[in-house]
Amino acid sequence: MLNDIDMELLEKIAGMHEIPQGAYNIRKNGEKSGRNTTANIDIITKEDKPGINVVIKPNTKGESVHIPVLLTVEGLTDIVYNTFEVGEGSDILIVAGCGIHNPGSSTARHDGIHEFYVRKGARMKYVEKHYGEGKGTGEKILNPKTIVEIEEGGIAELELVQIKGVDRTKRDTEIRLAKNARLIVTERLLTYKDQEAESAISVELAGEGSTARIISRSVAQDTSKQVFNFNITGLNRCRGHIQCDSIIMHEAKVYSMPQISALHSDAQLIHEAAIGKIESEQLIKLMSLGLSEKEAEETILKGFLK
Repeated sequence: MLNDIDMELLEKIAGMHEIPQGAYNIRKNGEKSGRNTTANIDIITKEDKPGINVVIKPNTKGESVHIPVLLTVEGLTDIVYNTFEVGEGSDILIVAGCGIHNPGSSTARHDGIHEFYVRKGARMKYVEKHYGEGKGTGEKILNPKTIVEIEEGGIAELELVQIKGVDRTKRDTEIRLAKNARLIVTERLLTYKDQEAESAISVELAGEGSTARIISRSVAQDTSKQVFNFNITGLNRCRGHIQCDSIIMHEAKVYSMPQISALHSDAQLIHEAAIGKIESEQLIKLMSLGLSEKEAEETILKGFLK
């Protein structure tokens, strides 16, 4: 049974105000809490390790599947292995994410390993949001690993968001594109207090005509630390672009290391990285409209991470 805390977490990480009508699998404290399938989307429990297989039939369009994870007890390390088969010619939305409510002094941790196979001509949008809360002193740790194979003509759009409250995270993303495949990755990340976040995104443009764009925006506050390692490798005629922008505040530290590797004469690759503070002119303009300095600062940060 889901309680008020569970529903609050679901709203934060998956935009779920109620249980959805379509396909879904809700995992709570290491166990299945609810599941529904449709004629075109099947969800099967793995037999060899914790996790599920999500099978989306070819040419399925206009449907979605929600697979949120909830942790509401202290001292639990939950590991899950999920595999997604996005059928040829389909167009699907997958909404994931993990919310941790830690009420105690022991660590609550979730490691999610997700593998995606985007078949020929399919289109997938994947949204993953992470959030932590709770009055306990125990850490909230989230370590997602995402592996994506995009076949010929396939399109994958990944929206990876860390909202707030996550004390430690290591985010590892590996993506390979075949001929004429397309990829867009948007990452938004917030850290504060003494939180630490590491993000590594590696993209291999293997197929002729493949394209990839990585956009990362982050805000580091207080004494938090962020480390970014982004790499695009061009193995064929292809186009790739990495853009990393960070706002640094207080005593925080940000390390950004974008890398591009061209292994073909027709590979066109670009990387950009910028780290800086909030411009005083922006604060002054908003404060002249009646906002306090704190309100102006929050408005700028909200717009930056939107």
